[in-house]
Amino acid sequence: MTTLASGNRYVSRSGGARHLAGTGTLLRLALRRDRVMMPVWIAITAVMVVSMPNSLDAVWPTAAERADIAASMNTNGSMRAMYGPVFGDSLGALTAWRAGTFAAVFAAIMSLLVVVRHTRDEEESGRQELVSSAMVGRRAPLTAALLAALVGNAVLALLITGGLAAQGGAGALALGLAIGGCGMVFATMAAIVAQFTESARLARGATSAVLGVAFVLRAAGDSGTNDGSSPLTWISPIGWVENVRAFADERWWVLGLFVAAVLIQGAIGYELAGRRDIGMSFLPTRPGPADGRLGTAGALAWRLQRGSVIGWSLGFLAAGVVFGGMTEGAADLVGDSANTVEIIERMGGHSGITDAFLATMVGMLGMVAALYIVQAVLRLNGEETSQRAEPILANAVGRISWAAGHLVIAFAGAALIMLLGGLGLALGYGQEFGPIVAACLVQLAAIWTLGGVAVLLYGLLPRAAVAAWAAAGAALLIGWIGPALKLPQAVMDVSPFGHLPKLPGGAMTWPPVVAELALAAVLVTAGLIGLRRRDMSN
Repeated sequence: MTTLASGNRYVSRSGGARHLAGTGTLLRLALRRDRVMMPVWIAITAVMVVSMPNSLDAVWPTAAERADIAASMNTNGSMRAMYGPVFGDSLGALTAWRAGTFAAVFAAIMSLLVVVRHTRDEEESGRQELVSSAMVGRRAPLTAALLAALVGNAVLALLITGGLAAQGGAGALALGLAIGGCGMVFATMAAIVAQFTESARLARGATSAVLGVAFVLRAAGDSGTNDGSSPLTWISPIGWVENVRAFADERWWVLGLFVAAVLIQGAIGYELAGRRDIGMSFLPTRPGPADGRLGTAGALAWRLQRGSVIGWSLGFLAAGVVFGGMTEGAADLVGDSANTVEIIERMGGHSGITDAFLATMVGMLGMVAALYIVQAVLRLNGEETSQRAEPILANAVGRISWAAGHLVIAFAGAALIMLLGGLGLALGYGQEFGPIVAACLVQLAAIWTLGGVAVLLYGLLPRAAVAAWAAAGAALLIGWIGPALKLPQAVMDVSPFGHLPKLPGGAMTWPPVVAELALAAVLVTAGLIGLRRRDMSN
């Protein structure tokens, strides 16, 4: 029987409850460490869902208009691929259609980040080895990580259920449970993936790739059928969310698929965790390249971040093609709804519905790209807290040179993914290549400004660097629901994206673009000065 040293005693692999010793303490620690990140994700997702009935009521105020849009939606394959089919014409059913898929994706991202952070991240940094030397069971870290994800998804489900209760209690409960269940499916998926790689970065990337495949499968299935019956839809956990049919004669049995997936994947994760040593993985890490290929801090930064850049680039290219292909059907989808036209024009300008729709898609790509640049900049914080930066800086490498390598990848990478997103959008639409690509590149002013905020926080207040996610999330939230809720312009102006010209179709105005670029430069400079003067320790 194999045993694991734990403090002054030995914990057997078949020791039952002793494997979970210390779970409560680790759970409290995990929730404390995620006290900023998790509430931000939950708030953004919940507000997006709960605010949707009011938004939809403003767009389609009568039952007849809602019935027309539901019928027309189910005949538009491109829009079904984006949002899924519509199973009812009530405000609740339209909310499940419009927000359910994206809320499920947000819950999945939050969950995989939480689980990887408190499992593989801890092992990679060496902290888990120190923790395990105390009275901590072998499976306690994994259990605490999954419980933290469960707490987050449970709170999200409760907020959605309570916020939509006025639309129908049963439907609100079904939608809340489905979204939370999808989050837990990817939490347990991340628990499995984390056993196969020694790198937290690869664990996050691989689980995110599975999420991307799930979204593509759901989209492919829904583009061909209007009732969610495609086998491709049923393969995807995101497809299960729509097939619960919240607010439309709920299918409660579909929730059993989430429970079964969580239990099976959780059991696999526990079994794998018990069969390896701390810090090890089932897939060995490939030896690094020769020294000559990593002769500079910038080369090392590229090696560390190239997978992320390539993944985001391919994703933006594919998303651009999909959005571009939807452009021709935009006018048909809007129909004669003056409120819909007003909302799209608030998001995309006043140059005609097609250009306004394109400008809306460009803006959405820009807001999502802000998440990339925050992630790339905060890689500096990860390298520092994991103590991998210390041996590099102990050599003839200055702090500014070390940070500059990562910042070049972050800011140039944002330009690359927006360029590819614009090319994809133009390819999908089949025309206006120059104006569309230029419109995407204009978004860089706001993207780089949010990147500058991340640099400033990391340089001056490294413990608060995670708040950069809140800034990017706020910009995404304002841009996503602000036009539909008709928020005051003062609120819309909080987001740097609110000051940019609405392109293509609108007039190019340089002052706000130049001002934001200058602001980004000031923020980055201030952050680097702070990094140079402070201690390299959080």
